[in-house]
Amino acid sequence: MERRTFIKHTAAVSASFFIAKDMLASPKGPVYGHNKMKYSMDAKWGQLNPSVNPVNDCHEMVQDAKGRIILLTNETKNNVLIYNKSGKLLSSWGHEFPGAHGLTLAKENGREYLFITDTNRHQVYKTTLDGKLLMTIDCPMETGLYKKIEEFVPTETAVADNGSFFIADGYGLQYVFHYSADGKLLSHFGGRGTETKNLDNAHGVCIDKRQGKATLLVTDRTRNCFKRFDLQGNLIEVIALPGACVCRPVIHKDHLYAAVLRSPDLNAAGSGFVTILDKHNKVVSNIGGTEPVYKDGVLQPMSQLDKILLNPHDVCVDDDENLYVAQWASGKVYPYKFTRV
Repeated sequence: MERRTFIKHTAAVSASFFIAKDMLASPKGPVYGHNKMKYSMDAKWGQLNPSVNPVNDCHEMVQDAKGRIILLTNETKNNVLIYNKSGKLLSSWGHEFPGAHGLTLAKENGREYLFITDTNRHQVYKTTLDGKLLMTIDCPMETGLYKKIEEFVPTETAVADNGSFFIADGYGLQYVFHYSADGKLLSHFGGRGTETKNLDNAHGVCIDKRQGKATLLVTDRTRNCFKRFDLQGNLIEVIALPGACVCRPVIHKDHLYAAVLRSPDLNAAGSGFVTILDKHNKVVSNIGGTEPVYKDGVLQPMSQLDKILLNPHDVCVDDDENLYVAQWASGKVYPYKFTRV
């Protein structure tokens, strides 16, 4: 090969190498996740001045129709923090929810509302987006299930298209209660027990319409699974997630997202990650967790791989497919943002 040709060939190869290297290195920083669900992390996204806008446990997050990211924390100096997608604080409100835990966004007659569960006050509240109280649900003593109000420790709410809603007593007696839109108790199911239809740590609940017909997904956290019920409370399916103590299920388009608080059980502090399931409820990605592996169609136990999250409690998916992760008992950290790559 002539020297001129050799130099030309070498330069082309070198250019290709550096182009490829730049492509692999972009975006800046590590990339987490698997298959086509991969993300870069920004741990500084939600940081605020803790002397002005402190957080305690960052429990749950939702995005409203204006694109704002709404965070619920059990810090009574500001129970609700409202951000834009760049992490700028827009407003805050709430001083009366010491056990603020579950945050659900609902739409009714073209307007959006919030449902907040309080594990300390043993109540559930419906509010406007700026904090006006519209409805309070107390312990359902009329069922005869409870001997005292303190046994009712609601953790999550899910709202159906007709305005009726479901409350999960995830830290109490493990029942799911169905209410009419005006707050009348209609039915209940679940509860503690050893049958498959029973629940243990029924931490989260959501409406799932990915298969066409609306069903209810309920967390069974200590048993590492979600359970699917019809809206009448009949068990349809168990979605096993070995090694994952999942929080509430979050549906966005065809995917199901969930914060894994700890792995493999609730005794393993600081061992969380985020898991993502496809329309068929097959795990396709774990952010900060091991790659999902199926053998003969059975999901193998998952665990934390990268210690980027301690005890994640919820995932919010925005309209750009980016994720926001709130954490419990993790040093009062503000939410992290994971940008889809």
